[in-house]
Amino acid sequence: MNGFSSEQEISDGSITINSPSLFKNFDFPLNVYAHTLFLNEGRVDYLHYGLFESEQINLSQAQQYSTNLILDRLPLPPSRILEVGAGLGTTCHLLTQRSYQVHSITPDRQQIAEIHRRFATGLNVTQQRYEDLELITESYDVILFQESAQYIEPLVIFNKAQDLLPEEGHIFIIDEFALQQSETAIGRLHRLKAMLQLSDRLGFELVEHLDLSSKATPTLKYLLHAIGKHRQQLLDDLDLESSRLDQLVQSNQDYLNKYVSGQFGYALLHFRKKRQLPWRLSRLNTNQMPHMLALFEKIFKHKMTPEMWQWKYGSEQCRAMGVWYDNELIAHYGGMGRSILYFGQPQMAVQIGDVMVDRVNHPGLVKKGPFFQMAATFLEHYIGYGKPYLLGFGFPNDRAMKVAKRHGLYAETGRMVEIAWTPYSRRPLWLSQLKIIDQHNINDNWVVDAINQCWHGMASDLNAAIIGIRDWAYLRDRYLNHPQHHYRIVLVLSRLSRKARGILVLQSNSNGCEIMDMVAPLDQISLLITHARRIARINGDQRVFCQITHNFSDRFISASGEGMLSELPIRIPANAWSDGPSPQLLMNHWWLMSGDMDFR
Repeated sequence: MNGFSSEQEISDGSITINSPSLFKNFDFPLNVYAHTLFLNEGRVDYLHYGLFESEQINLSQAQQYSTNLILDRLPLPPSRILEVGAGLGTTCHLLTQRSYQVHSITPDRQQIAEIHRRFATGLNVTQQRYEDLELITESYDVILFQESAQYIEPLVIFNKAQDLLPEEGHIFIIDEFALQQSETAIGRLHRLKAMLQLSDRLGFELVEHLDLSSKATPTLKYLLHAIGKHRQQLLDDLDLESSRLDQLVQSNQDYLNKYVSGQFGYALLHFRKKRQLPWRLSRLNTNQMPHMLALFEKIFKHKMTPEMWQWKYGSEQCRAMGVWYDNELIAHYGGMGRSILYFGQPQMAVQIGDVMVDRVNHPGLVKKGPFFQMAATFLEHYIGYGKPYLLGFGFPNDRAMKVAKRHGLYAETGRMVEIAWTPYSRRPLWLSQLKIIDQHNINDNWVVDAINQCWHGMASDLNAAIIGIRDWAYLRDRYLNHPQHHYRIVLVLSRLSRKARGILVLQSNSNGCEIMDMVAPLDQISLLITHARRIARINGDQRVFCQITHNFSDRFISASGEGMLSELPIRIPANAWSDGPSPQLLMNHWWLMSGDMDFR
């Protein structure tokens, strides 16, 4: 709830219980909360939670108590205060009366109209978002968030504050937070632990952390009772659909349950800026692609084309973090979204890739350097319970894996091995037939059905494992639409029944014929390997090989009886930094092949 706000009396003195709602045009659900309070108590001063003491039953008084907690902690006037989220103007009015220099901002023009109605134009209130605020160095002494921080990314909060505040400047946040996350549904509230960790990394020290959960919880009980009491008038005055109000009531009940169970909480946080950072950590967007490509060329000594970047990061399911120094991108941490089956259940994972740090002038692989900053922030923001991705994975080299493990960022959950075979006889296998899948037939209905049939069989066999989805759309986008590499997709059919037996994805290179991927029920692995060895013989390749997670290597060895296994210096990481499935739970459960790598 952003802002229950103001302590003054309605300026024209004409408001009665029977008056049409002044809050009808407010954004939902603020219109409901404000009108509910007005109907129940005859006044509305704030749009934020109240903090109740003992037997107190008046929400307006509880809201004023909440505001007083902040007012009592502010530096002396005439300090310059930025209030993020103007509410109904009450806090701004009180601060102005106390001789503070206050600038309040809100993106809601209806709130500004109500503030002007209450206070004329005597308050410095403008319509804008914190994210869009013009950066004027050290322009404020205090930044105040009363239940507005939950709508702004923590990274934006502290980055912007680095510029707006001088050293020793203050941030006050009073808001609700997620305290525990043990469910997979994406959560809206910021994780308190992650926010405190981020603040320290971005140059702020925690001065005070006041747990107010027990005092805030009665607000939800109050609202549930008051909305029920005034239900019909709320529907009539605000022109609400009954179902929409029911959903809001259920949402508040769910919130109350999470407060009672300790999943959600309410807190006052006071931060002080302890140092000015020479760099900035931020999310990267499409417009910053040229900076990423320039850094890639500098680090790896070869170019990534814009088409390759688009193939990797163009999807809305992808994310990237970067570190900037003097308007130059000096570090990059990319994440490519991947739909997976997690022990048989659909989930989202993210593959970490293109981790780059320009260490020539900016040493990166140290505790507080760019690598740690990016990885910790990415894991906190995106991976784990209540985040866009349940799991993270990747294919780091030994050095990167050791650094990440030492900092507590990653844990090892598996390793990659290579299995190699000699080519097989060129003689055909009369009971099966091969069909090449390419751009000319990938969209044919029989091809779509055959691929998905193979995938469903594989998924059923691997319902106790973790595997990236390998359906028709994935094979098309991963292999046929790749901007640089060429792959052969081979469909193996039963010659008599025409039933799809499995799919091979092959690539010939200087090391031989590589099985990049396969999609098939597990009892078809032997047949697919045999066909790969035949194809290698026909094409003159000297060997056939594949890379697979070690926990599934026995199936490839036993299926052929002739494979030679060798270790690879590639470990499979898991998130060990933020709350999510434990690395122990994930250990040796991934099915990954070289086709799962973004760089092959």
